[in-house]
Amino acid sequence: MEKIQVVVKSMSLQGDGNIEVVFKSKDKMTLPIWEAGAHIDVYLTPMLIRQYSLVGHPLDEQHYTICVKRESSSRGGSEFIHDTLRVGHELMISLPRNYFKLAPSNEYYLVAGGIGITPILTMAEYLEQSKKQFKLFYYVKTIDQVAFLERLRADFQHGTIEIIETMDGKGIRNSFPDVLKETQKDSQMYLCGPQGFMDVCIEKSLLHGWSNEQIFFEAFAPIKTNIPISPDNGFQVRLSSTGETFHVPNDKTIATVLIENNINIPISCEIGMCGACLTQVVCGEVDHQDTVQSDEEKQADQQYIALCCSRAKSTVLEINL
Repeated sequence: MEKIQVVVKSMSLQGDGNIEVVFKSKDKMTLPIWEAGAHIDVYLTPMLIRQYSLVGHPLDEQHYTICVKRESSSRGGSEFIHDTLRVGHELMISLPRNYFKLAPSNEYYLVAGGIGITPILTMAEYLEQSKKQFKLFYYVKTIDQVAFLERLRADFQHGTIEIIETMDGKGIRNSFPDVLKETQKDSQMYLCGPQGFMDVCIEKSLLHGWSNEQIFFEAFAPIKTNIPISPDNGFQVRLSSTGETFHVPNDKTIATVLIENNINIPISCEIGMCGACLTQVVCGEVDHQDTVQSDEEKQADQQYIALCCSRAKSTVLEINL
């Protein structure tokens, strides 16, 4: 995968707990332009790679901007950015990728929870420039936590933005926008935020007549599996090259078990959205938990498993390692 060497040009607060990071190319070359909804891999350390939505201006060839919330349950990424990363630091990033593109529609409804505003804001600004109608609903605990407040307060002519504070019981479950309770046959919804927030929004949207085909979402958090937690759950993963077999308990991923046993595998996002750890399946039944593969790929005769999040339905799963 092609990488770009960048330097941290600036860091600044964007609401309580959020840090905006602006990168510039180390060699002063222009950076590839991108589209609203795109994200990059950020190689914070050789073993710590995280994905962040771009929230700058897509046609800016000099800078890439991300914004990162300090997470109490950080897997290492937000903690590193808040506590260790500083202006002048050099690191590698990937080229922009976009699995969250805006599709043609008559009207757009954008819903963001917390730091999920990052891809949603760039969508709103793109739609404004394109003279497309939109409505944006941004849920935050308090107004002090709003990121990019000045940009959100811009004079939008083709869309509206509503910031909803959830501190007083006005979360997505209790304050679902009235306009989304109406059937919107020629509209699309774009959604980003914590998994629980998105689950509620999707559930309510479907109840009010929206279809799955109208709802698009993106998450940057570990995917929760449906496997119940019990001491007896688990399966065996076997390496086709050596015949070595390892037990994968219910509280560990295949990737974790293999790394603990000194098996070298590529790991990037750890949430099943980048495809870095996709590995050919030799035999066994896969319980796919990734979002990088299509439904057709997950049902193909030759299957691949995302070692970072997917599991096995069969007792033994043999993989091409």
